[in-house]
Amino acid sequence: MERLLVVEDDASIGDPLVRALRREDYEVEHVGTGEAALERLHAASFDLVVLDIGLPGIDGVEVCRRIRRDHGATAVLMLTARSSELDEVVGLDAGADDYVTKPFGLAVLTARVRALLRRRSAPDVGDSVIEVSGLRIDQASRRAWRGPRELELAPKEFDLLAALAARAGEALRRERIMSEVWDENWWGSTKTLDVHVGWLRQKLGDPPLITTVRGYGFRLERTG
Repeated sequence: MERLLVVEDDASIGDPLVRALRREDYEVEHVGTGEAALERLHAASFDLVVLDIGLPGIDGVEVCRRIRRDHGATAVLMLTARSSELDEVVGLDAGADDYVTKPFGLAVLTARVRALLRRRSAPDVGDSVIEVSGLRIDQASRRAWRGPRELELAPKEFDLLAALAARAGEALRRERIMSEVWDENWWGSTKTLDVHVGWLRQKLGDPPLITTVRGYGFRLERTG
């Protein structure tokens, strides 16, 4: 489970944002000052920081600079009430990965969070092969094998297999799979996911690798 730190001094913004991110299955902490954010970052590891630029005390730009200096692998999504080009350049120059201007919709912001986390965790081109449970998935060439047999997969079948294999052994929520494989702004029925899982199971053959987690989603089993 990815760990997020929300740094926002306005409770009317921070509290709903924390609730929305927790609904996405993230582990979320919330602090209201730059000093508190730096203390938490020193004490624990976070995958992403949602950082307000206009904090009391140490402002968001300085917090971002220190994150880049001391916690280079942590993604930063900066929030601001200012919308001028100069403000955006200052935030990005400080090392922010993305930038959202208030007011914002929670659905849009959570989609940006998902996209950032995917981008930060995506393998480099030289490390784009996933090998797990007898599968070999080459993301650069978009080819996949089970043992010596190459699988003939449609584009979404390949994306679905890669998403499950990247987190083999972990149960993934239906909604999370839909947002990653179909559309980060997806909203609606997950019936198409069931159909694609069925096709993918047929092409993978026996013994089965994909388990249905009742009332939750799917898991690709680790074997061997």
